[in-house]
Amino acid sequence: MRKIVVIGGGAAGMMAAVVAASAGSAVCLLEKNEKLGKKIYITGKGRCNFTNAAPMEDYQAAVKTNPRFLHSAFAAFSNTDMMAFVEENGVQVKVERGNRAFPVSDHASDITKALTNAMKEAGVDVRLHAAVDSLCFASDSVGTEGEVPTEDEKGAKKKASAKHGNRRITGVRLKGGEEIACDAVIVATGGLSYPTTGSTGDGYRFAKEADLSLVPCHPSLVPLETEEQYTKDLQGLSLKNVKLSIYSASKKKPVYSAFGEMLFTHFGISGPLVLTASTEIYSYLQKEGSLRAVIDLKPALSEEELSERILREINAGPKKEYKSLLRSLLPGKMADVFASVSKIPEEKTISDITKGERAALVSLLKAFPLTIAGYRDYNEAVITSGGVDCREINPSTMEAKRVPGLYFAGEVIDCDAISGGFNLQIAWSTGYLAGKAASEGEE
Repeated sequence: MRKIVVIGGGAAGMMAAVVAASAGSAVCLLEKNEKLGKKIYITGKGRCNFTNAAPMEDYQAAVKTNPRFLHSAFAAFSNTDMMAFVEENGVQVKVERGNRAFPVSDHASDITKALTNAMKEAGVDVRLHAAVDSLCFASDSVGTEGEVPTEDEKGAKKKASAKHGNRRITGVRLKGGEEIACDAVIVATGGLSYPTTGSTGDGYRFAKEADLSLVPCHPSLVPLETEEQYTKDLQGLSLKNVKLSIYSASKKKPVYSAFGEMLFTHFGISGPLVLTASTEIYSYLQKEGSLRAVIDLKPALSEEELSERILREINAGPKKEYKSLLRSLLPGKMADVFASVSKIPEEKTISDITKGERAALVSLLKAFPLTIAGYRDYNEAVITSGGVDCREINPSTMEAKRVPGLYFAGEVIDCDAISGGFNLQIAWSTGYLAGKAASEGEE
């Protein structure tokens, strides 16, 4: 019976443990926290958008980093497989707008319970408060001590070294000194986002111990900071059905443009539109320092149609003040700020608004300006972009190409996607594949 250690009791780790134990391996899952699935509990605002029900071919566009690497993982364990898994473990599923899948109960804890129960049934040995200090390795050796290897044995060693390198996994060492011997280790420690859940980059340290390459990390699916002071005055205002476009000085077309919902904060902007934008603009922001953004507050109307609407408002109530006109077009908070940004006196009678001022008002409604100045930190990031270089990992097994017995799954790998359940599906799929491959061992 193969002995497997899984480091990390999050989405990828629990799935890997279930699969490996169900295949007949003796599995020990090590979690440094006091409970399993701490990050799962806060996903989807506590409701747990655990996957996306879109056709799997749509996942290619949703995954922003290394989508081709995930082909085998998604083929091995798809979104429909995951929905079937949770239903088989007593959780009813519903699909909402954007193909987002949730438990019917709207309780993230139900997803964790489903995985916990599945691990219990499969016989996984779960150890909480078990922090791993380091990995244990042994050099590949040929023959026994004191014996001279044959030419065939030398050739076998050379072939093994070319395939794997000179080290293999033999176990893990816990903080405190205890060592656990095993045939394989699955690293499923997450990234750096939401560090209070235990995601503190341990997996990157383990990868470095194995001499594997890392792609530099940064927060992703994260709110953005803006330069304008008026965003503080708009704090708490949610805009629905608007269009956000972000521009780079090096590109004529926007580097990001989409319709949806966004939110103003004391530091800048957040909400679904903004989080998705953060997955697209990082390299431009790093290079240029700041990016120009505009919000189309009336995307359903052309400039001509909007101008005609304003003219109708003016003709219907020419004695109204400019601020009253704005309040008929915008939410109250936005109207107050808009009056200041437009530089038209808010007490001005709308019949006195000039043709040029009306044109400027229309332009501002179609392109309300913001300057993107930076990202928020990992404490507010849904996911981490970057991690263990995919070129170091066999995509068919999730095993490190140069270190036999070492597997990776979930956010620790340099793969990430937009919001909507896609990132958790990456965790389920890579966890499944790692658990399956680790239980089967060397082919």
